[in-house]
Amino acid sequence: MRKSLQLQAEMSEEFGACVFDVTLDCEDGAPVGGEADHAAMVVALVALAADKARVAVRVHAVDHPAFESDIATIAGAVGDRLSHIMVPKVESVQDVVRAEQALRAAGAQDLPLHVLVESPAAVHQAHDIAACPRVQSISFGLMDFVSSHGGAIPASAMGARPDADGIDQFSHPLVLRAKLAIASACHAHGKVPSHCVVTEFTDTAAMQTAARQAARRLGYTRMWSIHPAQIRPILAAFTPEAREVDDASTILSAAEAADWAPVSVRGQLHDRASYRYYWQVLERAWQTGCPLPPAMARHFQRQAPVTPVQNLAPGVH
Repeated sequence: MRKSLQLQAEMSEEFGACVFDVTLDCEDGAPVGGEADHAAMVVALVALAADKARVAVRVHAVDHPAFESDIATIAGAVGDRLSHIMVPKVESVQDVVRAEQALRAAGAQDLPLHVLVESPAAVHQAHDIAACPRVQSISFGLMDFVSSHGGAIPASAMGARPDADGIDQFSHPLVLRAKLAIASACHAHGKVPSHCVVTEFTDTAAMQTAARQAARRLGYTRMWSIHPAQIRPILAAFTPEAREVDDASTILSAAEAADWAPVSVRGQLHDRASYRYYWQVLERAWQTGCPLPPAMARHFQRQAPVTPVQNLAPGVH
């Protein structure tokens, strides 16, 4: 966890912006019976993080005995220093409501919620979950999703390398449908869809291909990393190409000069529909630390609201 926070500080200095969040893990990171001590350690680490660091905490699921104490200890002590709370294994709107109630009890009622959808039943509730005002992002929990099918989905669907039948996490129909359902639900309600992990962290080519597919084909604007080596490939996949940034800057500069009336650029007509698209290109460039022309950079805050990479930093004992 300390290494992840240090890497975040170093890359923030390199890119001039915070380009990934660090999520300190209480769900899988805490040893059984040591949940309270682990939560206290997380509080200490958050308190030591830099002021502009984007740090989140993944607490236990709402039906776990440690859930309320996680929220009370962590959100109650350092909620004002967190970017959000991550709640795993959310099944329904009722789980979101329970998390909201726990945050209010801890005095952190304004802290955003990010949720993990990890079962077939939860996928069917994705639109209702995304509609909850407090929910800022939905992540797909791939491995729990596959495991919940009782062996009906092969293990290769948890990975990025196809098996002999060509099945991986981007080709199995049930997995692909779940990913698309979550992305669609998030975009319908203006929320951030966060793609699942790739466990082959030593395979750079597989990581780059997976990240690019998530960003280019499935509509995800954020992705989990489980190892520091994955952060830069994900960042590269979610960064607009230089040509896209140049085109967006040219079109929006012309639009701004025309008071946002329709304009012709290189023989193509553009109006407010395309302006919105190209503005989002520049937002993605800013979030990934990509330099913008001064005329456009002045429109953006230095700190991106949600970064394209979510790094899971498990506790090691």
